[in-house]
Amino acid sequence: MNRSEFEKTVYENKFRVLLSQADIQDRIGELGKAISEDYRDKQPIFIGVLNGGFIFMADLIRRVEIDLEIDFIRISSYGDQKKSSGKIRLEKDINAEIKDRHVIIVEDIIDTGLSIQFLRERFQSYGPASLAVVTLLYKKEKVRNEINIDYVGFTIPDHFVVGYGLDHKQILRNLPAVYVLE
Repeated sequence: MNRSEFEKTVYENKFRVLLSQADIQDRIGELGKAISEDYRDKQPIFIGVLNGGFIFMADLIRRVEIDLEIDFIRISSYGDQKKSSGKIRLEKDINAEIKDRHVIIVEDIIDTGLSIQFLRERFQSYGPASLAVVTLLYKKEKVRNEINIDYVGFTIPDHFVVGYGLDHKQILRNLPAVYVLE
């Protein structure tokens, strides 16, 4: 059985495919095109949220057809748990100066919305020219406060998901699709 077509058991949990590799790549192409059109006269800086967002960001920026820069930030609210603790901890800040820049935050998943709210407030305090958010996955029904997400790959139900950068106890990030916990 190959890894892209499997049901996998990890720590006595079973996973099945939610979004295929092809579906993900098709949607990323659409997002890249939309961002390219919206920022055609600008040179945005994409700020990827580590660790989960790095695969999505790598694929996304290859589909964007304008000049851009990248940087990364690392925050944590999960640890090794399946649910967010609700407390955001900054683990690595950006290196770039973003004052008067067009900033695009790249997230793998938005569920409670607390992390993206934390990042928006932090980056707004630096005085960017604009601030947008792109996420691969959005659990709209779980978001605690109304938030504006500029580019959404897929809206998904409130299930625990892994693969394509998303982890379970720091493993399964390297799976080419998104899997849901059964």
